[in-house]
Amino acid sequence: MAKKKTIITAAVTGAWPKKENNPNVPMTPEEICEDVYACWKAGAAVAHLHMRDDEGNGTMDHEKFRKTVDLIHTEHPDCDIILNLTTSGDIYADDDIRVQHVRELKPEMASYDCGSMNWLNASLFINSPEFLEKCGKLFQETDTKPEVEAFDPGMIANAAYYVKKGILKAPLHFQFCMGCANGIPGSLKNLLFMKETMDQLCPGSTWSAFGVGHSAMEVMYATIALGGNIRVGMEDNVMYAKGQLAESNAQFVARAKRVIEEYGNEAASPAEAREILGLGK
Repeated sequence: MAKKKTIITAAVTGAWPKKENNPNVPMTPEEICEDVYACWKAGAAVAHLHMRDDEGNGTMDHEKFRKTVDLIHTEHPDCDIILNLTTSGDIYADDDIRVQHVRELKPEMASYDCGSMNWLNASLFINSPEFLEKCGKLFQETDTKPEVEAFDPGMIANAAYYVKKGILKAPLHFQFCMGCANGIPGSLKNLLFMKETMDQLCPGSTWSAFGVGHSAMEVMYATIALGGNIRVGMEDNVMYAKGQLAESNAQFVARAKRVIEEYGNEAASPAEAREILGLGK
């Protein structure tokens, strides 16, 4: 019997952690490029990309995205990793700036945050109905697969609504974001609830999950046991273990691959991930 394939997504930088939090966080296009390549060699099939400005802050600068994507393709032409570009790398960016790089680069995947929330007790993470409709239509035009990021069960219901409206096309792919400040806490019980909600409202969907901070390992083990795919990386955790800074994103990927194999599955290659996710490119 063929072993089940599990997709590993590497979220290599995010919009928040800086060098003072962990000196190994990649910041520049050159650093991100090399980090993505190392993660691919370690077993990642998808790279979730954010960009940083020259001060290390999150940015939606489309030229930063273009330079990073071009570097990955030119410096490492053998690397067939799926590039998943964020649309939420700067909470102060307007709606047009948030999707300009999708319009220009037409990536295989991009994030689709299916609702608004308070963020880190200090700001608002706004994804208005107008933006979500505009974003969904653009993704269809560019043949970009939405990664529906759900920070709580209500965002799964939102996704089901947009499928009915034709803004999103089934089957969907969800990323359950667990343990984020002001989102659903990361735990096995909550992961089960998220998956059951998805199965009820959006049957036939594929899914992945990650846990921030202390919930990372519980969510990873539970996700693999429940048949999901997993996301790891310094966007979500700068610590590899308690009191131990992560040496690299590839270190997270290598551990995830070991856990998958110990469970009896295999890490999916990019080609296998494209088949699982229904990517057409």
